[in-house]
Amino acid sequence: MREARNGSTRRPAKILVGLFVVGIVATASVAATALGGTSGKTISVAIVANPQMQDIASLTPSLFTAKTGIKVKYTILDEGKLREVTTRDVGSGGKAFDAVMIGMYETPQFGSAGLLQDLTSQAKADKAYNYNDLIPAVRGGLSANGKLYASPFYAESSFVMYRKDVLAKKHVKMPARPTWQQIATIARKINSPSMAGICLRGKPGWGDLGAAFTTVLNTFGGTWWSSKPDGTPDKAQVDQPAFKTALDFYAKLVQDAGEKDAANSSFNECLAQYQAGKVAMWYDATVAAGLLEAKDSPVKGKNGYALAPVVKTKASGWLWSWALAIPKSSPDSADAWKYISWATSPGYIKAAGTKTKGGWASIPPGTRLSTYRIPQYKKAASAFAAKTLAAMKAAPIKNPGTTKRPGLPGVQYVGIPEFQDVGNRCTQLFSSVIAGSSKDTSALSQCQQIASKAIK
Repeated sequence: MREARNGSTRRPAKILVGLFVVGIVATASVAATALGGTSGKTISVAIVANPQMQDIASLTPSLFTAKTGIKVKYTILDEGKLREVTTRDVGSGGKAFDAVMIGMYETPQFGSAGLLQDLTSQAKADKAYNYNDLIPAVRGGLSANGKLYASPFYAESSFVMYRKDVLAKKHVKMPARPTWQQIATIARKINSPSMAGICLRGKPGWGDLGAAFTTVLNTFGGTWWSSKPDGTPDKAQVDQPAFKTALDFYAKLVQDAGEKDAANSSFNECLAQYQAGKVAMWYDATVAAGLLEAKDSPVKGKNGYALAPVVKTKASGWLWSWALAIPKSSPDSADAWKYISWATSPGYIKAAGTKTKGGWASIPPGTRLSTYRIPQYKKAASAFAAKTLAAMKAAPIKNPGTTKRPGLPGVQYVGIPEFQDVGNRCTQLFSSVIAGSSKDTSALSQCQQIASKAIK
């Protein structure tokens, strides 16, 4: 879908400026080591603290180190911290990591700026890796100018997950393609003191609250910036009516029928609350479905899935991949590729199906065509696999809203370097609105100033 990413919107010098706006970060490292191994080599890898990555960290000693002799020292961080740490290290030419986990927002920008190693030739030459097995839209989203700069570990869109039994008791039917107004009505109807109607991200961060909110903003007809004909940002649009309508809708829904402590909740927090029976619906990444249907999940078999809600657009679900890349400054790029080739291969996916607690339903989804031909996975993922692929296919990557966006294609983010800092700062303000500690007018006014100054 997006194999080639050309255009005048790439500005390497400005990318570096935009990506260096980070703070001082404290990290915690988890070492995955093996008793065996002969090479004595150790590589450092930074990954996101999501369940599938915690699975691979636990399996690395037996499945990778034992065979290669290469030990892997993992730094496992939540989404926001991971982005700060990898941006700082990759952008400054640091040597803290041999491989890093990044996404579709960072990969084409880092790659175009010359900060990542081009993986194309290695990926195509590695028969076990099977380059042509990668789902084209995902491969394209991790490429720039036809070059692959990161290998997908898992890929996703977003959709609504809901407890079928809870809705049935309330005599509520979920549409296959709901609107946000329908979702809000359902959430308020099924909300109770013991179970919230819906879980929505409220934790600050462009990839936390910013991701879920931006899909809502798009379909309500709003946008962060207007675009000039050449694809560069024109004017900030935070002060426009559609932006206020989207923010007010989102905040009011969370306040009326959302989870407790919403201002500190993102993917992992909503996952925990949903599995604990504390929320009845959840709008988030499709990758969560595999965790809900895992063999050790307390809600296995109780869930339904519907496409991302819309208002003015035909589709609103995002397209994303957590992927592994090799910084140009990597101290050991050769062993880093050996690790990435294994971690993102069809072989690892099959191994994970038999060796993780969650079983076949919880393997890394969305990256490879062959995954959806595995009989065990087809059976375990029958409730959500087809809907996940449908959501990914429907993701409006090239035209996410009602007006043209600046920068590279993106749904839950704006593909310009300025968005990282603007999104982080503005979602701090929006999270306060959700928490009820500040007014929408004040948050929008401040965000408008932040977004305007960022593109001057």
